[in-house]
Amino acid sequence: MASAKDSSSSVLSATKIASYAIQNPRFPNIEISQVSHRIRLVTFWDISDGARVLEIGCGQGNCTTVLAEAVGPTGHIDAVDPAPGDYGAPFTLAQAQAHITASEIGNRITWHQADPVQFLAASKEKWDFVVLSHCVWYFKSPSTLKTIFDKLVGRTGQVCFAEYALNASRATGNAHVLAALTRATLEAHRDSSANIQSPLSPAGIKTIALESQCWELSNEKTIIPESDLDDGRWEVGDVAHSQFLEEVKQSIRDERINLLVKSMRDAVLTAIEANGGKENIYTMDVWAGVFKTTK
Repeated sequence: MASAKDSSSSVLSATKIASYAIQNPRFPNIEISQVSHRIRLVTFWDISDGARVLEIGCGQGNCTTVLAEAVGPTGHIDAVDPAPGDYGAPFTLAQAQAHITASEIGNRITWHQADPVQFLAASKEKWDFVVLSHCVWYFKSPSTLKTIFDKLVGRTGQVCFAEYALNASRATGNAHVLAALTRATLEAHRDSSANIQSPLSPAGIKTIALESQCWELSNEKTIIPESDLDDGRWEVGDVAHSQFLEEVKQSIRDERINLLVKSMRDAVLTAIEANGGKENIYTMDVWAGVFKTTK
């Protein structure tokens, strides 16, 4: 099978793929920047034309549309996410997924609202590729990832990852690293649906995979996001906002832990100031990896 990056009929266009998704007319370039980033990932993973793909943690479908375009009309995507249909803003998951379903690639995607572990336990399907794109940090526990690796043995030949690297090649990304760890520290002391629950590093992901003794790392790459990928600015702004302090006050009673989180937030504010404001903050590096089965 020809790969998406090598087949002239499968050249991935960010503008075209972004048109499949629901978009805020006030910010038309947001979806293009999100899609452009995921095109880099899918190209690195070498997702094949005609492939069957399981995407875990699909969310609103930012990566799903790129995968569907890459596999072409003879491929298929099973897109799984546990979040309810009314989750998300400014558009909910239900709205975003319905919009994609109505597009020309809609028949290449089957959406599943399900816990990934439960989905794998209930299904006997096999896939050419399994993709986890910027979803591992949502897991309540790193043990969830270990269980997923275990349940994928014999079900796929390749597991493809993308997650923040907890490293910034550019100084302008340091605030994002600090903000992510600050948010994760708060969430470790309460139960919430925030997007950072288990901030596994690349080393952490590789350790979990190798401990299963059924997977080996075949390829990895550090990707420096383009300056217009806004995730870093969003997450830094979230921690810098005064509402974050209110969340800390309501959630953490222990004086020392309360101080720790506030001091971490102060470090974020210092990094913002050092870079001349939030508008100059970039998204941290992204780690991409591919694991192949040894069984």
